[in-house]
Amino acid sequence: MSGSDPKTRRQPLRVFISGASSGLGAALARYYAGQGAELGIAARRAGELQQVSAALQQPAHIYPLDVTDAAALAVAAGDFIARVGVPDIVIANAGISVGTLTEEADDLAAFARVFAVNVQGMVNTFQPFAGAMRRRGCGRLAGIASVAGVRGLPGAGAYSASKAATIAYLESLRVELRGSGVQVVTVAPGYIETPMTAANPYPMPFLLPVDEAARRIARVIDRGDSYAVVPWQMGVAAKLLRLLPNAVYDRLAARAGRKPRGLPR
Repeated sequence: MSGSDPKTRRQPLRVFISGASSGLGAALARYYAGQGAELGIAARRAGELQQVSAALQQPAHIYPLDVTDAAALAVAAGDFIARVGVPDIVIANAGISVGTLTEEADDLAAFARVFAVNVQGMVNTFQPFAGAMRRRGCGRLAGIASVAGVRGLPGAGAYSASKAATIAYLESLRVELRGSGVQVVTVAPGYIETPMTAANPYPMPFLLPVDEAARRIARVIDRGDSYAVVPWQMGVAAKLLRLLPNAVYDRLAARAGRKPRGLPR
């Protein structure tokens, strides 16, 4: 892509990442910092963001904020553009997960919070950058979805539904921006070693170390793939699950392990 290919551009990549205080977001920050990128990193926890920035080869621009706060993201985007320029890559990575049960009234707040962060937070992250990237005629908007959005998982209604929503949203955005020079990349990771998965009390096939996952995801983004599952083995598994008749899937999924209920993480 003209203007953002690290092999052809003369100036450093400009990358903005949400949810960058730990886990995959922090690993993506480390990866792109290693490529010499100028980074903007955003997350709720200011102290952790400072620690991530301090460990990078050069300090990042730090934006402590909640992605559900569209006004705060607009301010952060304006500051990043003023200081660094229009980003070449924006990665909407912020996300939370928690076990939920529809029959439990106490879980209504968890449903609302998961949707607010995982879906609306992605929209809020892209919105203040998309117009500037379109006017420039290039850039990549990369959304981190999940294979959990391919089929609904028991005890994870909020998370699965939110990730299914992000997959559909990113597809809509991709079509909206077709021909503008701005590419939309949907990344659907499988299991990654992060604090989010640490609480999972069940086997996690094809589990990836977080830095390896970041490298693979960055390759997907740098290629400008419209949709990719990382690792590819989980993509095969997801396609097979999608093809299963409901009666067969229901019987198998009913026996699957479930994430503990509690406060969203």
